[in-house]
Amino acid sequence: MATQKKRRKAKIKFELSRTGISSIGIVCFCVLLWMFLFGVWAGQSLLKPSEPVRAGFKAGSVQQEQPVIHLEEKKKVKP
Repeated sequence: MATQKKRRKAKIKFELSRTGISSIGIVCFCVLLWMFLFGVWAGQSLLKPSEPVRAGFKAGSVQQEQPVIHLEEKKKVKP
């Protein structure tokens, strides 16, 4: 029988001081704040109309109002 080679498990260990942890937290906060502000700016520029909306008539030019017509629902009759 062939002998099996023992594989060493690679263990990676990171050690950070409190200063290192706090600096990573501050950097993450700044990046998230920048992304939030950039998203707000992009959202406002997408939702803002390119030109002002016009009504198509001047105020006071409407003389008579048209009555509202209510349509009643009728049952369909099978032939």
